Amino acid sequence: MSNMQPSKGSGKEQPGLRYPTNGKTIYHRPLNRTKTAELSGASFAYLFAEMVSYASKRIESIQDLEKRLNVQGHPIGLKLLDLLLYREPARSQTRPLNIIALLHFIKLNVWQHLFGAAADGLEKSSDPAKPDEYMIIDNEPLVNRYVSVPRDMSQLNCAAYVAGIIEGVCDGAAFPARVTAHSVGRQEDGGASGAPAEMWPGRTVFLVKFAPEVMEREGYLGKG
Repeated sequence: MSNMQPSKGSGKEQPGLRYPTNGKTIYHRPLNRTKTAELSGASFAYLFAEMVSYASKRIESIQDLEKRLNVQGHPIGLKLLDLLLYREPARSQTRPLNIIALLHFIKLNVWQHLFGAAADGLEKSSDPAKPDEYMIIDNEPLVNRYVSVPRDMSQLNCAAYVAGIIEGVCDGAAFPARVTAHSVGRQEDGGASGAPAEMWPGRTVFLVKFAPEVMEREGYLGKG
């Protein structure tokens, strides 16, 4: 029979999950080695082109393809909201409580995280009959930069994928909305960007239309 004694501490329960002393967890770390590192443009272009190709199989219309891209982006928006809020200091880890705060969060925080810069504009619909519609403007969406659209699909805007991300953020923040991407670079003036349309042929407006219950809640908050 062996005379070996159990090693020191073998009967003790192993420690659980440890948090670093600086309070930073794996969720605070950038995906690349440094905060300034960027994903290769060629890698992103290849990956996104494959996503569009996959979504374009057995479609019946351009709207069908844009809907599929929207659906692909939606879960990313849901998770991105939690990630960005988690990275905020504890004193500011609060979800947006009204429409304007939410849209500014998307225009600044979400765009900066995804594309390295804030969106180019944020506007409310000038139509009094559409108080539930807002517009986020991007003069040159990254997802459209490397996409060559066939002539027979000239109305296609692959930024529907980004619209899905925005929609996911809105839904995750309890502001359900329908978000669609519209190409306006060759049709309208610069608007919020202050630049002629000819300068930004790929200019895209993300139309955010909030659900009726959101507008009802916003009305109550305004009265308070």
